[in-house]
Amino acid sequence: MAAPRAARRPVGRGSGESAPVRDDFERQRRMSYTPGNTKVGFIGLGIMGAPMTRNLVEAGYDVTAFDRDPAPVEAFVKDGGKGASSIAEAVADADVVITMVPASPQVEEVVLHDGGVLESIRRGGLIIDMSSITPQTSVDVAEAAAAKGVKVLDAPVSGGEAGAVEGVLSIMVGGEQDTFDAARPLLDALGRTIVLCGPHGSGQTVKAANQLIVAVNIQAVAEAVVFLEKSGVDLTAALEVLGGGLAGSTVLARKQDSILAGDFRPGFRIDLHHKDMGIVTDAARNVGAAVPAGALVAQLVAALRQQGDGGLDHSALVRGVRRLSGEKLED
Repeated sequence: MAAPRAARRPVGRGSGESAPVRDDFERQRRMSYTPGNTKVGFIGLGIMGAPMTRNLVEAGYDVTAFDRDPAPVEAFVKDGGKGASSIAEAVADADVVITMVPASPQVEEVVLHDGGVLESIRRGGLIIDMSSITPQTSVDVAEAAAAKGVKVLDAPVSGGEAGAVEGVLSIMVGGEQDTFDAARPLLDALGRTIVLCGPHGSGQTVKAANQLIVAVNIQAVAEAVVFLEKSGVDLTAALEVLGGGLAGSTVLARKQDSILAGDFRPGFRIDLHHKDMGIVTDAARNVGAAVPAGALVAQLVAALRQQGDGGLDHSALVRGVRRLSGEKLED
């Protein structure tokens, strides 16, 4: 495993280290991570990560990617990226390391544990965690990284697979202003709405609120769909007119075609939304916020998962409503 390069370690004045070492660290601290001068290590090529890496390459970034599954790495190489066979290899020469993995345990594993990012990233580098995890995990990662002279942003995203493919994700960021400003050109290659929400962990808190709104909204759409179907209304016409009024939403616009077609191929899996609703309810409890609608939808998401639909898109909440309405569904 590659070790951090000593020549890149920053030092204080009077330490006896040479000026070029200090200058190199200061350059890293002040730099803007723009195409052409930034090497990116990317960990996690799932439904979201794979299109995100391609958008970075198309924007002109030098990207080396790693995933436990070699298949998406091979596909990325065919599309013009670079592949790595380990985290250490992906991180060794990177100015920025982006992690996009399922949950807090995976972030801890790929960043903090033996063989993780912090063992190989150079001092002065930047970790941008774009996974959806607990706010406390983001704070823990930031503290561990700071002890090694590494900067961190928590930057979870919203927009699903379509948003990742189109490069129009909403990115909610936690961290320091100067780090955010330096990383903004890179984030611009991935998203359209990019906002610094506060200190470390704030991005994850806002993401939890996002997942609360999305889940409740999908559940409301699902209930409306079943209500309209059972009433004998032309469903396509009904959703069109609803989408043009106050009931319209990004959720309705993005999900109505798949619901109408009964196509629940995952853009964002029920399994992952189940995880996120656990984050919402735990975080709300910790700060004393009541989320009664969220708690109910969290149970409906959990029930759908137990019924074997965990691998489907979260728009499959309509299947749960149909079951509750007495319909017999095919698996």
